[in-house]
Amino acid sequence: MKIALVGYGKMGKIIDEISQNRRHEVVARLKETPTKESLNDADVVIEFSNPEAAFENIKVCLENKIPVICGTTGWLDKKTEIERIAVEQNSAFLYGSNFSLGVNLFFALNEKLAKLMNNVDEYQCQLEEIHHIHKKDAPSGTAISIAEGIIENSKYEAWKLGETKDKELGIFAIREDEVPGTHSVFYRSEVDEIEIKHTAFNRNGFALGAVIAAEWIVGKQGVFSMKDVLGL
Repeated sequence: MKIALVGYGKMGKIIDEISQNRRHEVVARLKETPTKESLNDADVVIEFSNPEAAFENIKVCLENKIPVICGTTGWLDKKTEIERIAVEQNSAFLYGSNFSLGVNLFFALNEKLAKLMNNVDEYQCQLEEIHHIHKKDAPSGTAISIAEGIIENSKYEAWKLGETKDKELGIFAIREDEVPGTHSVFYRSEVDEIEIKHTAFNRNGFALGAVIAAEWIVGKQGVFSMKDVLGL
């Protein structure tokens, strides 16, 4: 494939290396908003930029009929509009709060556990996420995905950053050193605690998953997720 990278920070550089190792051609490495010309007839765009730039970056690519894999978090208030544009343009869009295989399996495990715990009133649930000090959004997109999986399968009605009340699900966001990403779900009672946890050792798993998603989406139309890619 011909891949355009929109957003060329740490993640972009790792995706670049993995793409070439998988025999793809990287035809654009962009730090600015793309144009039709700068995208160089790419087959697919992988977008890892920042919350302020993501919407316009994705919009331009979809309007040029190029499918987009997006891993930027913190802009999801506009995600519905992007999905509408993807459908109108007969293009394809896939957003992932986290592209690693392990995290997507963790999402499925989290939903299963939420269903099991929903019938046990003695336990209260909380989430914790730890990331590097450079991360701009809090909570992380992955933590929000985990929270949404719990809310869909339990008594909780909404998530909230920090302390909570009633049917709010608490997320605690910690920024520490150069941590790639650690996510934990706790169910606590007066007598014990159940915990599931995913720890990323580096960014390579995120990058590989994004490239696999890009390989999968070429030739498709519509709005997708990593569940579609992995058949979960």
